[in-house]
Amino acid sequence: MTLQVQDIDLTACEREPIHIPGSIQPHGILLAIRLSDRTIAYASANVAEVFGFQAADVLGRPFAQVLPALSAESDAQLDDPPTAGNTRFVRTIRVRTAQEERIFETAISRSADCAILELEEPPLGSVSSIDALYPTLRRFVEQLRSASTVEVLCRLAAQDIRRMTGFDRVLVYRFDEQWNGTVIAEDRNEVLPSYLDLRFPASDIPAQARELYRRNRLRIIPDAGYTPVPIQSRDPAPLDLSDSVLRSVSPVHLEYMRNMGTLASMSISILRDGDLWGLISCHNKEPKRVSLQVRNACDFLTQIFALQLEARENTMLAENRVRLGAVQTRLLAHMAAEEHFIAGLVNHPDDLMMLAGAQGAAVITQDHCWCLGQAPDKSQVRALFNWLSEHQEEDVFVTDNLSGLYPPAKAFADRASGLLSISVSKAHSSYVLWFRPEVVQNVQWGGNPQKPVQEEAGSLRLHPRRSFETWKETVRDRSLVWDRSEVEAVKELRNAIVGIVLRRAEEMAALTEELRRSNKELEAFSYSVSHDLRAPFRHIVGYSELLKKQEAAEMSEKGRRYVDTIIEAAYTAGTLVDNLLRFSHMGRTALRPRPVDVGRLVDEIRQKLVAEQGERRIQWVVGDLPPVNADPVLIRLVFENLLDNAVKYTRTREKARIEIGSIRKDEETIYFVRDNGVGFDMKYIAKLFGVFQRLHRMEEFEGTGIGLANVRRIVERHGGRAWAEGALDKGATFSIALPDQIEGAA
Repeated sequence: MTLQVQDIDLTACEREPIHIPGSIQPHGILLAIRLSDRTIAYASANVAEVFGFQAADVLGRPFAQVLPALSAESDAQLDDPPTAGNTRFVRTIRVRTAQEERIFETAISRSADCAILELEEPPLGSVSSIDALYPTLRRFVEQLRSASTVEVLCRLAAQDIRRMTGFDRVLVYRFDEQWNGTVIAEDRNEVLPSYLDLRFPASDIPAQARELYRRNRLRIIPDAGYTPVPIQSRDPAPLDLSDSVLRSVSPVHLEYMRNMGTLASMSISILRDGDLWGLISCHNKEPKRVSLQVRNACDFLTQIFALQLEARENTMLAENRVRLGAVQTRLLAHMAAEEHFIAGLVNHPDDLMMLAGAQGAAVITQDHCWCLGQAPDKSQVRALFNWLSEHQEEDVFVTDNLSGLYPPAKAFADRASGLLSISVSKAHSSYVLWFRPEVVQNVQWGGNPQKPVQEEAGSLRLHPRRSFETWKETVRDRSLVWDRSEVEAVKELRNAIVGIVLRRAEEMAALTEELRRSNKELEAFSYSVSHDLRAPFRHIVGYSELLKKQEAAEMSEKGRRYVDTIIEAAYTAGTLVDNLLRFSHMGRTALRPRPVDVGRLVDEIRQKLVAEQGERRIQWVVGDLPPVNADPVLIRLVFENLLDNAVKYTRTREKARIEIGSIRKDEETIYFVRDNGVGFDMKYIAKLFGVFQRLHRMEEFEGTGIGLANVRRIVERHGGRAWAEGALDKGATFSIALPDQIEGAA
């Protein structure tokens, strides 16, 4: 039979119920007293050796009746048992057993509705008083004052823990974000090898073991070759030993210890803000017991160490915050001095990169991309921007292994293996990105971090590592880790930018409302003026024509020319007023969109223009003109203006050529009118669609200067765009883009 390695469950260790092993280590005894009736609910099998009766014989019986002396000694503690997650170490007591009076160190913890009482006999020659431990504790506290760094602090802790316990080797072991552990301090004799600076994989301490370490700060295994002592009970539910000091440990862990060459170990949890920061791990080549009093002192020392560690790290964090706060203040000043905040960032790249300790940065929006320092090129940043917009919803995104999440980043790992980014706006995607280059690291593991799989009796079984010889690995595609103060600094910058953007948005909203009101008043004014001017101009034209007709015989030739000039000027002015009235009316009328056959519409307009031109030679090229959803009256006016202009401005050509066509793009249709006429200079493009703006003299080409303004206004009311391209004496192309769906048509 061929065994497949991939068939084995590599997560089996993480699911092992190590908190309910059903047994204890043999260097002590355990009794669980049910608090509701003070009866013995659980008892370790070795009570027979100590008290002379079988565990099964005392189950369910009153504690005070079976062991009156022990009950009297621990009665006060049973009245006030510790809460779950705590273990209380009780004073040393003397208890008469079947043969003699014996001394026990006691501990009490809580498990559901039971109080767990555990008894250990102190090892021969062990310290039995805090007085003997006090000098070491005092020296440690005094040395804390001179410990300027976390490394020095850890080394002091390792030295004093070994001084109190006598273990062959004491390590300070720190977890990283992936729960791999690194030995950052060590104190040892020559019996066991050094593990300083070695890294151990997260699988060495599975998740459920880490949770027990967080909950129960101190654990000891005096002899890795022990035989577990079963716990007996009439209750079918196993006893939860999460807070027990005698809890039996996993056979896999015992095998791990033996493979390491250590037969005794003790570990003390280092907690920061209630979370597991690391461990103080003690090892001995031979079996070794440590008294409960010494373990208490080690736990106390470790708690002092953890508080000092937190203070040191908080001090470093505060110093970094102050330093980065000064940089942030400069950036805010830069942004405040610019019309747009982005200019304040991109014009001061050194401060922008210094804020996050980065070697490169980028500021990117939908329309623009600025790359600063050692950053990927614009196309790579744009692709990264698209990935962030689609896959990352956090306001702040941080990683020191970008290619692990975004594989294309491997191509620019030398500039951006690490990424720290802030999203400035969700509505209009925009980001500020900081980059860190790859830092190739040679990591030394305490043995190959991969757990081997071995065949046993025809099945596969996971074993802990057998070798702890240094195993080197080259780590690539990673940058230096972003510091907490740096992440906080860019978060604060984001908040400041969002505040600036919101304030500017409020100002723009107020300005927009004011402009809307002013435009409404202006439209009303222009409508009124235009309407009131129409009648006088009609009267001028009408009476002038009557004068010319009825008094022509009495007038001189010069007088008739004067009258013709009056009629022409009044007619032109009337046309101008009509166009102005139409332009004003356009902003006041609701759109009534419906499908419009653009091909048919253009053909009707073209036939009318051809009839008006008489003998002029015009080559018409009409392409595919798909229908559009628009207001038919207004869209006819757009094409009338565009085609009329094309005919007008090709008048000087012997053979005029006018092309009408369309392009389909991004849920919109772009229609264009291209001619070979007189064209225009692109430097005046800003004036082209303005009211009363003309790029040619009226004597050359007639018109009021409102036609293209009408075109742009109509197109924009449909949610579209209008633009033009041209060159002097080389023709022009006018384009309009109309969306498939019109929002807010009413």
